[in-house]
Amino acid sequence: MGDKKFFPYLLPVRCILFLIAFLLISLISKQPYTAISKWWTLIAVLGNIFTIAILYLFCRRKCITYKKLINYEKSKTKIGVAILIIFLIIAVGMCGLYFAGLICYGAFPYLNKTMVEPVPLWLAIFVLLLLPLTTTIAEDGLYLGYGINIAAGNKWVNVSLSAFFYAFQHGFIPFLPDGIFILYRFLSFLPLTVLICFWYQKSRNPLPFMMGHFILNIATAVQILIMTVCPGLYNAL
Repeated sequence: MGDKKFFPYLLPVRCILFLIAFLLISLISKQPYTAISKWWTLIAVLGNIFTIAILYLFCRRKCITYKKLINYEKSKTKIGVAILIIFLIIAVGMCGLYFAGLICYGAFPYLNKTMVEPVPLWLAIFVLLLLPLTTTIAEDGLYLGYGINIAAGNKWVNVSLSAFFYAFQHGFIPFLPDGIFILYRFLSFLPLTVLICFWYQKSRNPLPFMMGHFILNIATAVQILIMTVCPGLYNAL
């Protein structure tokens, strides 16, 4: 089912998309990147919708459904395995954040306030409703479905590239012209994306990974809503 003309050009698309988005917004608004970084969630949702549109067009061209793209099969997931994977995703995700902070900033635990900065209440609610679902569909469709299942090439090259770009895109959400920050964001997610991509390549069952991914995104959206409603908590960080 591989098609060399599609590989590897779709995998970096989100990195390029978010970089261009922040560059253009900063240029048009004449505001520094630090001033627009709190809008990263809105840009992420729009980027997710754009990614989903690309996947839709790709699936139409390949004459497959999204379910086929990600290899979803009903009733394939065992509850015990799903719970294990979800807990592992949460644990590895948190460890990645902490150890990336230690490596890049020499602090443990390290919390970067940029990602949970208060936003207008309408945006916080919008993010809670749309960010978790659109991010899960877009990212897992691109990096698991396309990158591992569809893209032509050696399967371990596909898995490695998918894990790399899955993590690397976070260096541009939000984009700050700071190499340490970009490295921090990349390393924060690399252990998790390696786990997801390599385990998915073996199991070919996307549901547990998508569930864990969704929960992590829900946690981020809830944190932003809490900081928006209670800005004193954000100032106390």
